[in-house]
Amino acid sequence: MSYVPVLKKIYTEQVVPELVKSRGYKNKHQVPKLVKINLNTGIDADADKNHIADIARDMGAIAGQKPILNRSKKAIANFKLKPNQTTGCSVTLRGPAMWEFLYRLLSVALPSIRDFRGVPSKLDGQGNYSLGVTDFSIFPEITLENVKKTMGLDVTIVTTAQTDDEGRELLKLLGMPFRRVDPQPVQQQKPTAA
Repeated sequence: MSYVPVLKKIYTEQVVPELVKSRGYKNKHQVPKLVKINLNTGIDADADKNHIADIARDMGAIAGQKPILNRSKKAIANFKLKPNQTTGCSVTLRGPAMWEFLYRLLSVALPSIRDFRGVPSKLDGQGNYSLGVTDFSIFPEITLENVKKTMGLDVTIVTTAQTDDEGRELLKLLGMPFRRVDPQPVQQQKPTAA
């Protein structure tokens, strides 16, 4: 028997029936699902090889697979960029690795942020969600003693949802802690004396 990630089991047993019930899908293939998760971080132009190796090691620990080092194609003097210089580090997660990462992000990493009130609920217009993490040390795989410089992390969750409402509902049912938007109270106008 093969291993099924916890979040995928929740998706198949709870999220799919809830989406079919609320959206009225006639076919199970209409139900939105996760396609992939992209992780991305930038690297300073003046970073040395040891710093680049540390970032790649930390990204590999967070993602659970080896990252790709992105390099510049041409020189740009204003950014102190030379050709073939390392400018970023990225990972694309699919399958069980994607489900495991999302489970760790939702249940461990995001709740460990100080004064956490939720993530913004704005999607990209096509059902995909991007989240910026300012400090990657919120992940338990990172040992703080080895971190010389903090780095940010971009997380993009790609879904098959056709609209933002479908994507938001899918992520909310999976456990994404969206920030609550409190409605602004309507101010009563004082009657004017005529």
